[in-house]
Amino acid sequence: MSNAILVVGGGFSGLTAAIEAAELGHDVYIVEKTPWLGGRVTQLNKYFPKLCPPSCGLEIQFQRIRKNPRIKIFTQAEVIGFSGVKGDYNVRIRINPRHTAPHNVEFNLLASGLQGEVENEFDFGMSKRKALYKAMPFAFPNRYVLDTDALSKADAARVAGNKFLDVEEKPREVEFSVGAVVVATGWKPYDVANLTNLGAGTVKNCISNMQLERLASPFGPTGGRIVRPTDGRTPNHVAFVQCAGSRDQNHLSYCSYICCMATFKHCLYIAEQSPETQITVYYIDLRAPGRYVKVLEKVQALPNVHFIKGKVANAEQAPGDRVRIAAEDAVRGEKLTLDYDLVVLATGMQPSLAGESAPLPLPLDEDGFIAGGEEAGIFAAGCARMPLDVMRSAQSGTAAALKAVQTVKGR
Repeated sequence: MSNAILVVGGGFSGLTAAIEAAELGHDVYIVEKTPWLGGRVTQLNKYFPKLCPPSCGLEIQFQRIRKNPRIKIFTQAEVIGFSGVKGDYNVRIRINPRHTAPHNVEFNLLASGLQGEVENEFDFGMSKRKALYKAMPFAFPNRYVLDTDALSKADAARVAGNKFLDVEEKPREVEFSVGAVVVATGWKPYDVANLTNLGAGTVKNCISNMQLERLASPFGPTGGRIVRPTDGRTPNHVAFVQCAGSRDQNHLSYCSYICCMATFKHCLYIAEQSPETQITVYYIDLRAPGRYVKVLEKVQALPNVHFIKGKVANAEQAPGDRVRIAAEDAVRGEKLTLDYDLVVLATGMQPSLAGESAPLPLPLDEDGFIAGGEEAGIFAAGCARMPLDVMRSAQSGTAAALKAVQTVKGR
């Protein structure tokens, strides 16, 4: 029997669960599939409730992890084997190669000199990255990654022989025992490729809400300037399309809880940078739970923000790389056709497990959220369970950690 706890996913809820369990005296293994901890929060410019930059809250979590020897981190890792019974599980994980030294080495000069570039997935395709890279300045672990598939021939020759790089490094496997599991696999933005009627992927200057978040970030593709991707110009007219792919039986049937709040935040971003920019929000309903209603009231009071209750039917290319929207004004009973410099699709959050095969015995509902497993000592946390904001994700992580601790103590 094992007192150790496995946490699958190193986002905000997973980190919270791991820290809480470790500080109660349990060994914890964090298995994160990306090279760094922090999850989706790392891609945000600011997050609620205090509109802090991601480094603020995450640095506190990282410090607690650094100081706790009970927490073992595996990044670029995934669970490939899981067997046993509640209280006595055997876990097998595969760790993919990072190709860089196990300690922090500053590769900035070498990385900037490489020729090859590939699409930067961290910026949702709005920038390029080198083969040797670190996605964010506050990355934890603070180590570069070498993407050997992105090396040009010249790059391969340049990195060959560097004593801090190992292009031949192979995947390795590790096994350990745990008594309970917290699954905090998080969420992914709904795939805008499914929203062709709204211009996603086909219409220039039509972007997703997470792409706007990256534009606003000081370490994003534009250094924090919210501009049109095509020409780098500050937009004079911006439209937000709420419920893009949400509350729709053809896409996501549910409300993602945070999309409205994200748009209110984005309105504040734009108003701060460019007070003269006119903003229109097309919505079905507006959701500002609890104390967040004050944020809605603040945005509604801005003179350059206008709300239209009505559904957007389609978006198409207009002259000057503008976006033409066809929508309805349900209050006035009018059909609208208007052009905007920039259109932002407020896409919902989809659980990361949707459409994926998980090695753990996880019952998923029709949308991909975890809908059980507690009887087996497996507990869902954060957005693996339901759409949540960062604060409630942390609370969910604490709750899952306490259940896991009770499981291993009461076995």
